[in-house]
Amino acid sequence: MNLALKDIRHNLSRFSLTALGIGMLLMIVMGMGGIYQGLIKEATLLVDDIGADLWVVQYGTRGPFAEISRIPRNLEDRLQSVPGVLSARAFVTYAVQREYRSKPLRMQVQGLSWPEDKGEWLPLVAGRRLGAAHYEVIADQILGLQLGDELPLGKNVYKVVGITKGMSSMSGDGLAFFSLLDSLDIQYDYSGEAIRLEREARRWRVARQDIGHTQPSLLERAELPSANLAALPLPSVSAVLVRLIPGTDPDSVVAKLSGWTDVSVFTREQQKELLLRGVVDRARRQLGLFRALLIVISAIIMALILYTLTLEKIHDIAMLKLIGARNSVILALILQQALLLGLLGYIFAFIAGKWVFPMFPRRVVINTDDLVSLAVIVFVISVLSAGLGVWKALRVEPNEVVS
Repeated sequence: MNLALKDIRHNLSRFSLTALGIGMLLMIVMGMGGIYQGLIKEATLLVDDIGADLWVVQYGTRGPFAEISRIPRNLEDRLQSVPGVLSARAFVTYAVQREYRSKPLRMQVQGLSWPEDKGEWLPLVAGRRLGAAHYEVIADQILGLQLGDELPLGKNVYKVVGITKGMSSMSGDGLAFFSLLDSLDIQYDYSGEAIRLEREARRWRVARQDIGHTQPSLLERAELPSANLAALPLPSVSAVLVRLIPGTDPDSVVAKLSGWTDVSVFTREQQKELLLRGVVDRARRQLGLFRALLIVISAIIMALILYTLTLEKIHDIAMLKLIGARNSVILALILQQALLLGLLGYIFAFIAGKWVFPMFPRRVVINTDDLVSLAVIVFVISVLSAGLGVWKALRVEPNEVVS
């Protein structure tokens, strides 16, 4: 005869509600761990998936994610000539927030160096890769866009040709992938009046110089588009992504590029370290501390619950002692109930979490290691919490049955 099960059947509704409450508390602990892992996943998503061995950015910066980086696009041609480099392609990233269908639409624009990079590495759930250098976009489903939607940005309209899943930035915004040229057009889009004023300013600056008087044709050239003026640089990019020939030592290539005084170079692991120890470091530590606090609170609550359940059985425990029951029987009664509460709470937390977590606005990543570690934590909490009830039960005297 199992006394723990008999006691549970006698107070089934109370025990079920208690297990439900513990399950909800454990679900919050599980969710907090999932948010912690989701934050790390979002921060390192592109670094892991884009397939670059080296990230070349503006000298002295920690770009392109940790801070703004601006380098000339033609840098990729220089990098192609470095021994050990298989390919180099330009990369652009920045955030955009616009109104679309009377609702705010915030996304992280990613410029892909088409046709070298058409987005073959993206996890598509619908549609296709970029098929042209202009006017196409691959959007993550978190943005709420559908295949065939036309998205006006700047002076052009871009058609959604592909939908990805799970591609979001470290701030939780969905990623939108354009060709490099389109992303630059969006980033450096100016109103007609701003363009006119800039050209007038260039003409005025030339007119003030002696060369403007001796060569009047320069005044006319000053009003041409910026791309037609050799003296003006082309729009810069955020970074150049370098892939190395298989078997090449990354450190040797980094050592060569370190001699270039206009760029900084980071390996894939260094780029991830910049993100985890810089951009998301405070948020990551705060989530970790909050999760630890929830675990301590869960242990205290479970201990109080088991202590209360023990107080309700004082008369029954005294009766057991009066008829000669060993302390091990009483200890098993309390410990089995504690373990069963922890088990039922854990099962409820897992099932409810599977249903609730996908509704969260930010990514929640529940991996196997976290589930196993939480199961061990719940077991330890259950055993330690039972200790308070056992301590009280062992202090009960048999003569209390008649009091």
